[in-house]
Amino acid sequence: MKKLLILLLCFSFFSGCAMPQREVPSIEHGVSSALNGLGHLSLSPIQIAAGLLEGITSLPYYLSTQRQTINQGLVDAQADITLNNTYESAYGKRISEVSLHGGTGIVFSTMKQATQFLQQVLKQYGISNSSRYILTGIFDRRDQYTLLAVVYRPVDTMTVIDKQDGKTTRSFSFSDRLFYEPYQRDTKGNSLDIVIDWAALSKESIQTQKAQAILITLAANSVLNDKKTPKYWNIEKRWLTGGARHIVKKRNEDIKKRMGI
Repeated sequence: MKKLLILLLCFSFFSGCAMPQREVPSIEHGVSSALNGLGHLSLSPIQIAAGLLEGITSLPYYLSTQRQTINQGLVDAQADITLNNTYESAYGKRISEVSLHGGTGIVFSTMKQATQFLQQVLKQYGISNSSRYILTGIFDRRDQYTLLAVVYRPVDTMTVIDKQDGKTTRSFSFSDRLFYEPYQRDTKGNSLDIVIDWAALSKESIQTQKAQAILITLAANSVLNDKKTPKYWNIEKRWLTGGARHIVKKRNEDIKKRMGI
């Protein structure tokens, strides 16, 4: 699948250079608006495949494309997990059973709940250690954006240094809210999370069931594709010191180029 996606991405890149750019909202006039589905942009099969290769950061660009179209694009790109797989595993329904503008009424409101959906999809696929994969999130200071990450965590409990003050020792288990933030090391210096994928998104862009299902689908495929993003930790440091807007802007610009949008 990886070879096919690389070829599709290359084709998308060169096609994007040859074709005039679509007009999309400027990030300088509102990052949230620019990321929240980009108006009526509908992705081509090539762009759907390219987004799969990019991972969860491509989520906002899928939002104005119909679910059946996204699912078929993922099938054509030989994705391990399709959108239909996610709907069946997480919500108990096929896409064809969900109305075009509706959903099943199930949405997550915490990263713990999001993680449960991801683990359920991975378990259904046959991943034996599915409980080790976690969806994490850190909100920015203004509570407008969230820094998402898919991580592999080898432990159920941990003692770490507080991210905000850099000195307080805290212990967490899977029942704690802050368990669902990434941690590079514990207080003894032992390695904890391996970051598989990450995205910097507006909170608005992940409110609907459709958006959340796409997020889970892309996250599950990143796990199965053995993706790794060790540069995440430097991004997080900038995020925690007030760099959220710049990170979202830069990430958006990069993904548009790579998806040929």
